[in-house]
Amino acid sequence: MSENSGIFKNRERISIILYTLYIVLLMASLLLILRIIGIQLFFRPDEKIKDALTPAVVAKTIDPARGNIIDCEGRLLALTTPTYQIYMDCTVLKEEIETRMNNKIARAKDDPVKISEAKKEAETREAEWLGKARMLSAELAKTFPGKSPEYYYKLIRDGRANNRKYVKIGTPIDRNTRNEVMEFPLFRDGRYKSGLIFEQDYVRKYPYGKLARRTIGFVRNNKSDVGNTHIGLEGKFDHILHGTNGREYLRETDHGRMRDNDSAFVKAVDGKDLRTTLNIDYQDLADKALREQIEAEDDLEGACLVLMEVGTGAIRAMVNLVRDNAGSGSWEEIQNIAIGRKCEPGSVFKTVTLMSVLNDGFVKSLEETLPAGSGHVEGTTINDPHIPDFVRNHGGVREISIIDGFKISSNYVFATLAVKNYGKHGKKDETKRFLQNIYTYKLGEAYDFDLDGMLTPTIPSPESRYWTNTDLGSIGFGYSTEETPMHILTFYNAIANKGRMMKPYLVEDIEEHGLVVDKRGPSVLNAAICSKAVADTITRALKAVTEEGTAKRLKNAKCTVAGKTGTSFGTFENGQYSDASGRKKYQGTFVGFFPAEDPQYSVICAVYSKPTGKQFQGGGIPARAIKTLIDGLYNIDPYFQPTLNKAK
Repeated sequence: MSENSGIFKNRERISIILYTLYIVLLMASLLLILRIIGIQLFFRPDEKIKDALTPAVVAKTIDPARGNIIDCEGRLLALTTPTYQIYMDCTVLKEEIETRMNNKIARAKDDPVKISEAKKEAETREAEWLGKARMLSAELAKTFPGKSPEYYYKLIRDGRANNRKYVKIGTPIDRNTRNEVMEFPLFRDGRYKSGLIFEQDYVRKYPYGKLARRTIGFVRNNKSDVGNTHIGLEGKFDHILHGTNGREYLRETDHGRMRDNDSAFVKAVDGKDLRTTLNIDYQDLADKALREQIEAEDDLEGACLVLMEVGTGAIRAMVNLVRDNAGSGSWEEIQNIAIGRKCEPGSVFKTVTLMSVLNDGFVKSLEETLPAGSGHVEGTTINDPHIPDFVRNHGGVREISIIDGFKISSNYVFATLAVKNYGKHGKKDETKRFLQNIYTYKLGEAYDFDLDGMLTPTIPSPESRYWTNTDLGSIGFGYSTEETPMHILTFYNAIANKGRMMKPYLVEDIEEHGLVVDKRGPSVLNAAICSKAVADTITRALKAVTEEGTAKRLKNAKCTVAGKTGTSFGTFENGQYSDASGRKKYQGTFVGFFPAEDPQYSVICAVYSKPTGKQFQGGGIPARAIKTLIDGLYNIDPYFQPTLNKAK
């Protein structure tokens, strides 16, 4: 009994001990939990300790390498190259020298000899560092010649005296210069002894300078989120060229900022390359041909020249020049006139009327005639003073053929064709049919293009304004409408292509590491704006213009040219075509294709004048510029090489 009682007492004692231990641990746990909660909610560590133990982590955007823009033969038109800005931590080794000296002084135990040796050693090491800095300054002055060696030495010495860790040295340099700088005195000792810091950035370069500058374009600051600074191919295809930004997190260390491996890292994806249809050799020829004609003409304020491949619609050259009146007055590529300016096209639109009457069967032959008298268009207020001259010059003839009217660019002939066949005569009104033809020829819409800013042509309509046969006749010879040079060129290119209208384009494909990832290339706007027979008939008329008509300057070009001149006038604020002094604002245009018997290229040149008393017609500067271009192409284009070889 007593034995069992002892066992029970022992068990009771153990239970009490365990229970007491449980209570103690439970209370300790509660206190610990409360302490943790208190730390989380109320504890604020000392800021100095916090900064020392938890260095700041900074998010940094990693810019991708921007894609290149290249011409049709792979030559670089725009590329991104790295640049390097030199900075210098002027305090490098300074603290180490001072700490080492102080430690030696402390160990010297007031021994004046040892203290003196410690100070002398520190002075020697500091003088050695500054001596190398002086030699470095001499080399920096050679690399950045705008400043003297004394300037750079003072910059470094003052930075060291004032404990500056981030002193800017010179201007950004390229990779080759960076490699040379790394071998300069002091810098060759490495970053931790010299304080050398490089910050890398990227700069966009254009190897061919101003050639096609407006077409190539730009994006300011190379940022894809910048608002209204996207111009040309750079702007239109910025989302492809820019690539995708990366992100990394950097933390401060004793040796500068380093990547924080505890944070996420997102690699940047480089931009893709853009292969264009431009041929930089042809661009150079076109640019020089146009500048040669307009350079000395102070009364001109703008001009453009576009060369297009007939079978594909590929643009091989696009020149847009505007006189920089705010600057030096030189000709600069600061506006895209070819797609961003629309005006009354003038006589180049007569070809539209000719195609319409041929397509609709109203005219069967270019030899068909119209009465030639006073030049008045029946049922309108239109009068052509050139018809009486034609009658006198041709022995008093009473009729004029359509092809003769085309050669002399007669307003009477083409206003009559429009009014006679599409005008309102009693209950008959074919006006809508004529206007619909214009839209079928894509002369009434802004089709998709590889550059932003394509304007929509202006085509009047009887439904939107008071309408008479005079309006219709005016359209027939190129007034009352507004077209861009690109629209007119696209129409003529379709004639050269036997009625098949190709869409003009500038981007051949998108490439990544030399491989095509998005093939673009030719596309069709209208499979047949006319039959081959109609295209051949119009081509014959266009050849007559360059051989016997208003564009005879092109008769002696190195290959046959088919084309049309046009002259129109801009309006003033009062709506008139001349100001109080009788001055006019001219638009002179030539558009056509060559060789006429086997068209390879279509081309348009347009010039725009300030108010002037001089004349700027399509058969003048535009025709001369195109002849110069054609003669230049004849010497280098592969199509003409068999001809050249045969001639040899």
